[in-house]
Amino acid sequence: MAILEWRLYEAGFCTHPERATRRDAGLQACEFPALVPVLRHAEHGWMLFDTGYSEHFLKATSALPERLYRVVTPVHLPPQDTLASQLRRDGIAPADVAWVVLSHMHGDHVGGLADFPQARLACARAAWDDLHAHGRIGALRRGLLPSLLHGRQEATIRWFEALPRRSLPAALHLFDEGYDLFGDGSLLLVPLPGHAPGHYGAVFDDGKGPVFLVADASWSSQAIRDNVPPPAAVTGWLGDTTAYRETLARLHALHRASPEVRIVPSHCRDWRPSREPRA
Repeated sequence: MAILEWRLYEAGFCTHPERATRRDAGLQACEFPALVPVLRHAEHGWMLFDTGYSEHFLKATSALPERLYRVVTPVHLPPQDTLASQLRRDGIAPADVAWVVLSHMHGDHVGGLADFPQARLACARAAWDDLHAHGRIGALRRGLLPSLLHGRQEATIRWFEALPRRSLPAALHLFDEGYDLFGDGSLLLVPLPGHAPGHYGAVFDDGKGPVFLVADASWSSQAIRDNVPPPAAVTGWLGDTTAYRETLARLHALHRASPEVRIVPSHCRDWRPSREPRA
């Protein structure tokens, strides 16, 4: 596999009871960061795996019924914490971002997409079709905000399902194969069914071994280690409980079989980046 540089950013966070993310937890409200991996390919440049929250998300949820999204999961996003603002401070302009790769279409993952209008978009066709298959209330019920993708044309999107397939590194043998975004093995998109239609993770090598970005296949690394899913009421509301639990069990088995693989969920506090200014 070609080597990718990467770093994690936090583009806002939401709060809700921890029991919503693992069935044995308490009802205390916890912070769940919206983590965004930012990767750099030697040939293809900067790319994002999801986008976190943004001012576009806040605008899209400012009125009813979409306002209910923020009632259920209150969102905290100071203006200086949007991904675009943080990248600018690190010398990366929005126009420098060549690709946005979406794990799925929930609002906390596509919320900042409009800040990168020149970037090419890659996502699952199944996720795109589901986004457009529901009315306004039906979409909101599933955590979807279609307005955040207005202006994106189907003809310009690179669909995961149309990409060539490639075997994953040996350490990830429990997940068979992935879809090769660039044809060089540098970023492989891996189906992780259950959380939402067209839900995918991504595998790459940063020179220290494999990294597996698993998006919302689990809300925490600890839940993977313990193999403890959210309550069925939560996984059934958003997706498919049986498929979710099967995916989580495979991640648990992967952790036990190949602990050297770094498994990174999108909302895990263990992976929260330091808030200290970068050097």
